[in-house]
Amino acid sequence: MAMLEIKDLQVHYGMIQAIKGIDFEVKKGEVVALIGANGAGKTTILHTVSGLLQASGGSVSFEGKDITKMPGHKIVALGMAHVPEGRRVFAQLSVYENLLMGAYTRKDKQEIRESLDMVYSRFPRLEERKTQPAGTLSGGEQQMLAMGRALMSHPSIILMDEPSMGLSPIFVNEIFDIIKEVSAAGTTVLLVEQNAKKALDIADRAYVLETGKIVLSGKADELKNDDAVKKAYLGE
Repeated sequence: MAMLEIKDLQVHYGMIQAIKGIDFEVKKGEVVALIGANGAGKTTILHTVSGLLQASGGSVSFEGKDITKMPGHKIVALGMAHVPEGRRVFAQLSVYENLLMGAYTRKDKQEIRESLDMVYSRFPRLEERKTQPAGTLSGGEQQMLAMGRALMSHPSIILMDEPSMGLSPIFVNEIFDIIKEVSAAGTTVLLVEQNAKKALDIADRAYVLETGKIVLSGKADELKNDDAVKKAYLGE
């Protein structure tokens, strides 16, 4: 059984159908990438899966449980975290306070402390800047904070939306190394990413979206060598 299973998913914005009956799955331990041009529906899918948007048809199942109509905070408590596009850190709060916000569904103080230590060991810069307001961090550091905050909920799957957007090449490489580490440590990853080459380099499998439909899917290595993917997304 897949950890995350999407069947015939449909999403509307008013009269406009943004997602047109798609099916895909993410198995435990995988990194699965959704790639496609701007406006293809990638972010809409993540928002619907994590309960921020309501599906107009189809179903979303997580760990065998139907979460299609479940509110976002309950989905987080089941073990799903979402790193939104644009990072969305709480600018006035300190780095430390932002991280604690990620653990709001958890009660065990000792476990929260252990998660905080794990985040600091993975992102040493966050520990160095823990008393700083999050709004004073660089873009790359804010992305690390958004990822660290998501990990504080101790998720079994993490949804990442455009983690490399607006970052310098050095930070892009660093962020993708961290995604690989998160995956290697046992967290399943569903990745939406404009940088298709980087996404396919670290993914196990990928789905290609065009105007709300999946037009291609397969192993990441195979898609990297697909002529249509090369031409449309890899600049080859």
